[in-house]
Amino acid sequence: MEKGKIEFKSGFVTLIGRTNVGKSTLLNLLVGEKVAAIANKVQTTRTAIKGIVNRKNSQIIFTDTPGIHKPKTKLNETMVETSFSSIPDSDVVLFLIEATSTDIGRGDHIILEKIKETKRKTILIINKIDLVKRETLLKLIEIYRKEYEFEAVIPISATNEKYKEVILEEIMI
Repeated sequence: MEKGKIEFKSGFVTLIGRTNVGKSTLLNLLVGEKVAAIANKVQTTRTAIKGIVNRKNSQIIFTDTPGIHKPKTKLNETMVETSFSSIPDSDVVLFLIEATSTDIGRGDHIILEKIKETKRKTILIINKIDLVKRETLLKLIEIYRKEYEFEAVIPISATNEKYKEVILEEIMI
C-alpha cells in the first residue's frame, strides 16, 4: 500500500437469530434510519432486507434475515431457507440471541450448526440486556462460549445508540 493512502474495506454482514430477538431493530440502529419494519408480531421480516453503512474507510452491507422458527407452511420454509442461505454469502455473521434465555434453545442450536458448517467470523450479540440481571447475563455468556468460539460477545440493548459504534468497530477487526 502506498504511503499516505487509507486502506478501504467493504464486506457483507448477516444478522441471524430466532424470531423477535431484535434483528430489525439492530439493523435500523446500525444504519441510522428505519429500513426494516419493527413489530411485536412474529415473522415481520419475510425476506432479506439490505442496509448499507458508509464510513470513512469502509462500507458494510448488512442483511437482516427472517427469524428462524419451526416452519409450518411453504412460506415459512422459504423464510427459514432465506436466512440460512445468507450465512455463506457473508464475511461476518451477527448471531442475535435474547438476554432472557437461560440455555441454548433448539432453534439457536440449529443456527449454531449452520454457522459451524460455514466457518464464518461470528459475533454473538446478546440483545435486551436491560431485562436481566448481570449474573444472568454472565451465565448466558458462559453457556454460549462453551458451545462455540465467537470472535466477540457483545451484550446490548438494540434501542440504545451507545452500542452502535462498538458493534461497527468489532465488525471491522
